Amino acid sequence: MERQLWKQIVDMLKSIDKPRPTTHQTYSAEDIVRVLVWAALHDRPVSWAVQRCNWPLYERRRGLPSSTTVSRRWGSADVQSLLQSIEDRVLRPAGLKPLVWMIDGKPLAIGNCSKDRQSDYGHAATGKARGYKLHMIRGSDGSIAAWRVAPMNKDERVMARRMLRTAEIQGYLLGDGHYDSNPLHEVCAARGELQLVAAPRGGYGLTKRRKRQSAGRRRCLELLENPQPQFGRTLLQERDAIERSFGNLTNWGGGLTHLPPWARTHRRVHRWVQVKLILNALKRSVPPTTYVA
Repeated sequence: MERQLWKQIVDMLKSIDKPRPTTHQTYSAEDIVRVLVWAALHDRPVSWAVQRCNWPLYERRRGLPSSTTVSRRWGSADVQSLLQSIEDRVLRPAGLKPLVWMIDGKPLAIGNCSKDRQSDYGHAATGKARGYKLHMIRGSDGSIAAWRVAPMNKDERVMARRMLRTAEIQGYLLGDGHYDSNPLHEVCAARGELQLVAAPRGGYGLTKRRKRQSAGRRRCLELLENPQPQFGRTLLQERDAIERSFGNLTNWGGGLTHLPPWARTHRRVHRWVQVKLILNALKRSVPPTTYVA
């Protein structure tokens, strides 16, 4: 699997227009990205990936930057532009965009004794935890329209509004009851042709609700609580696809199983998650290999 994924990365880097290194740069943006992807693919830190002995023989002819060079260069405009080009090609919808989208968050917990001051405590799957959270808008076809990494205590509804301002989606956006809020419904309505469908807070059939309801929230309640709510509630059941997507993101070697000890502070966590999302999307296009004894 690692060899197949690496071949796809190399072929993609060859086909993407890359900025040329300046006169004072020994290594190009492609050299930096190759080290970052090689480290994430093998769940190792950059200090491991810059050692020539950890590369296959056919790759050892290329020069390798030092770990300090990678740390200094990975946030530069040329490296970020190249990573964004790869992300857009792999994660974004190709051709016709789906009409059903899901939104949710995945906790990325770290140890309570960590010195990472940018992390924080917040709600995780089974209670309170410290770390970060991956927020994602995923299409029914597996594409990712937008994603963000934020400290664990950041409200998912706030991050959803930020993602929706730039995500190019339309149709239905499915979420759990936590996303059932007037401000979020208003953002979806302002986008046009986007209806948020979220499980109503408190459950179905409540006799008393807030007096002030946004137009989008009223339409959502009409879909889920009319005399024949089969369409709305069946549609809402499709939200489980993003839960399975998070599961598929973690259940293979090289996936986003957890945050390793070297992925601390927001910029390092963002870089780690970005490469893992790219690798996971490429994995779906790799045909399964069957070995016969």
